[in-house]
Amino acid sequence: MSITIPASMFLGASIPDVPKTWWDTILTGGTVGFIIIALSIVAFGLVVYHFVQIRRSSVLPEAQLLELEQRLSTGNFDGALEYCLDPIHDSFLTRVMGAGLLRFQRSAFGIFEIKNAIEEAGEDQTARLYRATDGLGVIGTIAPLLGLLGTVIGMVGAFDSVSRSAGSNYEELASNISLALVTTLMGLILAIPCVALFTYFRNRIDALASEAGREIERLLLHLEDSGAGSSGSAR
Repeated sequence: MSITIPASMFLGASIPDVPKTWWDTILTGGTVGFIIIALSIVAFGLVVYHFVQIRRSSVLPEAQLLELEQRLSTGNFDGALEYCLDPIHDSFLTRVMGAGLLRFQRSAFGIFEIKNAIEEAGEDQTARLYRATDGLGVIGTIAPLLGLLGTVIGMVGAFDSVSRSAGSNYEELASNISLALVTTLMGLILAIPCVALFTYFRNRIDALASEAGREIERLLLHLEDSGAGSSGSAR
């Protein structure tokens, strides 16, 4: 027995459209879209790095606070300076305290000079943390501009296709318009979290720097209580 297949199945029936995946949408963005994807990978790496570095356990390690307090409370100022200058103990706290204790050792004005040195070192280290977050801020700024660039490229291509085909090449026209919309969307998706996290990290730095200032002032009380001002002036 033979089976007859109607010709209408080949001639009249239309092939259903296959839904586009997210990867197909990204590919529509073209070169600008891939640049935005590359920036998103860089931004993700920066976010992970900042979450690791901008936290209390990195800026003000509890073990270092206890060790410095123990040495300063017993008058072991040389030992405290040596501890701060050891690269193994490198942190925001030891860099600031090390600068202050080093000025204290070399100055004839003792405790009066250490406060100025600590303020200068604290501002420098805070600015250093700020500069580390600039990369995330730059990405958040240029991502919408890249999306706008893709929009302009897509619209130029759309109008060019209209002028060449007298409005009959709808497929090419739709492709160019899709490029314009996709790159704009990708740029905004990248920029919004980058700007939000950039602001969050800046506020986090301010909070940690203020807390570090309070802890360092508490440590300096040991110098004043032990009469370090007079010993420092005698050096």
